[in-house]
Amino acid sequence: MPDTLTLHTRLPLVSTNRLRQLLTITCCTSLLSCANTPPTPATPNQPAAATSISATNTATAATTAPTHTSAMISEADFAQCLTKFAQIAKNQGISAPVINNSLANARLNKRVLELDKQQPEFTTSFADYFNRRVTEQRVKQGRELWAKHRVLFDKVEQEYGVPAPYLLSFWGLETNFGSYFGNIKVVDSLATLACDARRSEFFTIELMNALRILDEGAIAPAQMVGSWAGAMGHVQFMPSAFLKNAVDYDGDNKRDLWKSTADAMGSAANFLRNLGWQPNSRWGREVKLPANFPFLEAGLKNTKSLNEWRQLGITRADNSPLPAENIQASLLVPAGHQGPAFLVYENFNVIMRWNRSEFYAIAVGQLADQIAGGGKLMQSPPENVPRLHRNQVIELQSLLNTKGFDTGTPDGIFGPATRRALSEFQQQQGMIADGFPSRELLKLLGIKAR
Repeated sequence: MPDTLTLHTRLPLVSTNRLRQLLTITCCTSLLSCANTPPTPATPNQPAAATSISATNTATAATTAPTHTSAMISEADFAQCLTKFAQIAKNQGISAPVINNSLANARLNKRVLELDKQQPEFTTSFADYFNRRVTEQRVKQGRELWAKHRVLFDKVEQEYGVPAPYLLSFWGLETNFGSYFGNIKVVDSLATLACDARRSEFFTIELMNALRILDEGAIAPAQMVGSWAGAMGHVQFMPSAFLKNAVDYDGDNKRDLWKSTADAMGSAANFLRNLGWQPNSRWGREVKLPANFPFLEAGLKNTKSLNEWRQLGITRADNSPLPAENIQASLLVPAGHQGPAFLVYENFNVIMRWNRSEFYAIAVGQLADQIAGGGKLMQSPPENVPRLHRNQVIELQSLLNTKGFDTGTPDGIFGPATRRALSEFQQQQGMIADGFPSRELLKLLGIKAR
């Protein structure tokens, strides 16, 4: 069977032919931070930890750069900033009522500054990340919402080419299907961040865009709440993403991403289409690797056709052969050789333009597959793996650099460059070159891990 009809179908939500049509598949610039939504739906109205950092290039740099210390902003400093912002807003044509009633009433939020400067102390394993987000409860709720809003999702797919399971997956991961949008006033958070010298330019732009949204009447000022970084609504759009991609899908002359499910789903689909979503194409799939697989072939930058991956001995996760097609794909092994492996296609790259995290993009794809009726992972990710402190990642990066394996500037972030350098070092040492920091490898390098 070609890799265009591959998601399992076990749900009575739509006819078999319709579900095949929905899911047959060949295989920010403006978003910044989701609403600190719970990774699992156990406590839907109380945030536990951020699901993701929704971002594209500019915003990702804003949230993943090494921590810097900047002087705490005083109330007097903030008042001066508001005066400056008011003049900028006036010069950009934002109405006097919005300037006088919304911007002038902004409050300095010191908690936002604390959250902005925090970085995760320890790395998160793929097992922990994935298992807390792709859950039976979330799959169940996604299927129920698909049934409830079937007419809406069919219409959105027909217009934008994005099937319901993917939209439901983004919705579930960003705000747990709208159960938590964040509780910080967007104008407060953006004005606070814009007043901080570290990234004033970026957040001043977002602040002006938030004022434009108020100017168009999309939401009342008191109801414009979101994450600490200003991401808003069901699918956590930053203001710039809202202005470029939000649509009035329910026809009430407002683009309301807080109260209108139709507007939120239409807007998410429009954003994905603008990011390059490929209709009738899937995100990727779990696969099985042969013994002695050359793991240096893994990584997003290394693409091959399905024919070529098939020749290297890769099969579908159930051991059936990959289709003999020239679809381009990359191989990812997010938990090392003992965990699951994935071949990912162009839509995976589109998901990563929404959020620059491979873990996030895999979770989106897998949650969508399971909402559509597919099964769980055939190979569960190992759970008893080392947890590295950021300082230990910096130590690892520095050691690899001194040995001639380039990780870039040590920053404590275990990203693709570090993974590639580690793979090359493992290869030199005669180890399995999966780019995964196992206890054996860390011991070899003299790094103690939990």
